Amino acid sequence: MNQPVSQAPAASSAGMSGPPPFTARLVTGLAGVLIVALCSGLNDRVTDIALADVRGALSISNDPGSWLIGSYQAAEVAAMMIAPWLAVTFSLRRFTLFVTMGFLLVAAVLPYSPNLPVFITLRAVQGLFGGAMPPLLMTAALRFMPPQYKLYGLSAYALTATFGPNIATSMAAIWTDYVGWKWVFWQVIPTCMLGYLLIGYGLPQDPQRFERFKQMDIVGMVTGCSGISLLVLVLQQGERLDWFNSPLITVMFFASLALLTIFLVNEWHHPLPLFKLQMLKRHNLAHGLITLFALMFLFLSGSALPANFMQQVGGFRAVQVGPLALTIGLPQLLLAPLVAFFLTIRWVDSRWVLACGLALVGLSCYWGTYITSVWVRDNFYVIQIMQAFGQPMAVLPILLGATSVVQPQEGPFAAAMFNTTRGMGSIAGSAILGVMVSEREQFHSNVLLNHIGGVNYLLSQPYGGGSSFLAPLNTDGSAISTEVITQFSTLVRKQALVMSLADIYMLIIGLALALIVLAAILPKRSFPPQSLVKRP
Repeated sequence: MNQPVSQAPAASSAGMSGPPPFTARLVTGLAGVLIVALCSGLNDRVTDIALADVRGALSISNDPGSWLIGSYQAAEVAAMMIAPWLAVTFSLRRFTLFVTMGFLLVAAVLPYSPNLPVFITLRAVQGLFGGAMPPLLMTAALRFMPPQYKLYGLSAYALTATFGPNIATSMAAIWTDYVGWKWVFWQVIPTCMLGYLLIGYGLPQDPQRFERFKQMDIVGMVTGCSGISLLVLVLQQGERLDWFNSPLITVMFFASLALLTIFLVNEWHHPLPLFKLQMLKRHNLAHGLITLFALMFLFLSGSALPANFMQQVGGFRAVQVGPLALTIGLPQLLLAPLVAFFLTIRWVDSRWVLACGLALVGLSCYWGTYITSVWVRDNFYVIQIMQAFGQPMAVLPILLGATSVVQPQEGPFAAAMFNTTRGMGSIAGSAILGVMVSEREQFHSNVLLNHIGGVNYLLSQPYGGGSSFLAPLNTDGSAISTEVITQFSTLVRKQALVMSLADIYMLIIGLALALIVLAAILPKRSFPPQSLVKRP
């Protein structure tokens, strides 16, 4: 029962001969896979940020419009589970070309959707194509990169977590403010066409392996994809529908729980599963998945929290928030390969690099705990710079440690598990952040109003004309005016939001410290691939 899956199916899962020669042509093909993978992540984030403009252009109200994001994300994570299996079966090159072309074709027609149901359906279809791309990047890196360059391939994969999400705000602002809302969807067409050409030219053609259909994990595909999709919808729609007070959320949650339970039991016993759960006995892989999931929440401290403050407290627009995120995003093109180079030095222990990266993220959050309502964009740049260095230092050691215990024929299993974990971590992190901001804001609003209500004179100070603040009440307790009451309410709400963000920064510090402790006790030391050190 507890014996690992036999190596015969594992080898069949790879279905590939030895790696081809590492030539400039192959590098060109890998660059194409990187481009389309970045387009996938960018499309998701830009659409999310620009959703209000898209809804306004199409006269879609808030509640139906939220399904434009939910349908895409649900399909996206489901595709991450099965993409590596399909890539091995149909060949990596053919499958990558297929999903790339499908992705850009759907993007081209999306703005012309005749009604909302068609729009949502097309978004789900695009999510299937887009979700397949990041796992294919990891699969290609593990499949084609020789040992001395494998870390650089993994650094390219790391860009999907550190580069794309941090340039999305600026891209969304450009399309909505200066070009046109349709380019929120069309932005991926030129780059995906370039990626398509590079992949077609550079990636070698593996044989198709249709014999794998004899061991096709149908139960796993049905239960896993449907279960994970329902869970994503629960997380994405839960706050709007008031969580378990909604019958729809309740039904979807327990259905996803049942389906995912069946999926996990099936994967443990299936000869050719989507997830090879026995691999989780390897400490480095288990640690990598746990930490990667948590990092998706930690990294929101460098993107979502500053954006939340600047837009809701400072009244900034996306085009003004963008430079902050670019402070993290653009340096990744240099910092990711630089960290990869540092990790290739044999005496460097990647666990220490991970700890330093987490410490930098935690230190940036400590700076954020001093946030006040008078902060402006310049106050966040110290936080962003520390995040820019900390994020690749946290992601790359995880990839090194986890892939060091993965055999070449197990690459598709690792790609499926890693990308599903990353996708779920990103969605769960956003959902948790939304709940925490809402709950802590309400808590601090109540505390502030209770305090002010207990000191009545603060509400009825005479106005002498020399202050920008108007007390909302006259000395007899009547309201001065509706305008002043609204101004006072806005002031309280903004102050409560600032205090809630400081609380979340403090929570992230605690999580970063917990991950540092976990890194000290769970994973074993990993050596750079080119050293060819055998793990005991």
